Amino acid sequence: MKKLALLLAFLGFAALAQAKTNPESTLERVIPTLKDSVVIEFGKAGRIVIIVESLADFEKLKGMNINQIIAELGVQENKTTGEVTLVEIHKKDGSVKEVVRVSENGAETEVRVGRMRVYVDESGADTKVKFETDAKNEVDPSFKTDFGVDFGINNFLQKGSFPTSDQPYATKGWGSWNVGLNWLGSQRLSDSWRWNFGLGFQWYNFKFENRDFQAVRGRDQIGFVERTDVTGVKSKLSASYLTAMTLLEVNLGKDKDKGLTLAVGPYIGYRLGGRSKFVYEESGRAVDRTEKINTGLYLENLRYGFRGELGVNKNITFFSTYDLNELFQAGKGPVLNPITFGIILLSN
Repeated sequence: MKKLALLLAFLGFAALAQAKTNPESTLERVIPTLKDSVVIEFGKAGRIVIIVESLADFEKLKGMNINQIIAELGVQENKTTGEVTLVEIHKKDGSVKEVVRVSENGAETEVRVGRMRVYVDESGADTKVKFETDAKNEVDPSFKTDFGVDFGINNFLQKGSFPTSDQPYATKGWGSWNVGLNWLGSQRLSDSWRWNFGLGFQWYNFKFENRDFQAVRGRDQIGFVERTDVTGVKSKLSASYLTAMTLLEVNLGKDKDKGLTLAVGPYIGYRLGGRSKFVYEESGRAVDRTEKINTGLYLENLRYGFRGELGVNKNITFFSTYDLNELFQAGKGPVLNPITFGIILLSN
């Protein structure tokens, strides 16, 4: 404690002396609190407290220099670099973390306390003191968890192309939303590679371009019926799934915060529900009416396919999914493979 107190006293006196000789110093104010103590405030939250027993002790402190303090601490100086480590932490894994380090190069002296740095330059007519704080290094953990929200647009592929507008199940982009809530875990494999895996809920919504057609459950298959008795306002088909996924991710840039990342992998989901919704208006009625029909009987219970993700930087990631299996059971509806494009929100 005595050694550390001596170092803090030196730093406090250096800042106090600079404030008196150089009004442009980063020192903000000196607050005398008691007869035997002085509080020096600097920066936004920096504070140094100097405690002296008497005026004679304070005069003695002013006459001390960095070499005296090092001698009092009883540490050895590196003659090559001029660096002296005053306090260090030895971790259980054998690594050493420096807490306080002093470096002297002629008239220039640097004192580091953690991420804080005090630089004293006595080469000129006036002594210059500068106080800095290093930016905190963000360490990429080997394993981390995250929560992401998928938001995208759904469509169908039929024999490799999108259904044309003359098909009753052709979808409309605006309104065919895909929403996913995913919990993700990520394990670092190397500096550039990570293995990601997760579990989530996905909601498919397919809004039909022709709003006069309604998806209905027939006796042995799903049908798309044109409603001529009413005026269609909105018609769509929806399904929800519990989905598990795994992806292999590679970082394509040197800067992990700004570089591109690419991830790809398979997923599998189990259907939780499915229905069609038809909103229409009748002649003479001012309020729209809605019909909801359970269509889950003819939807495949399992969905599986591949998912790809492209990260532009740390906060922007695009995704796409493609179902290798068909949306409807074989022979129970048109041959359609869902495909989705979107962006991941709230992911890190």
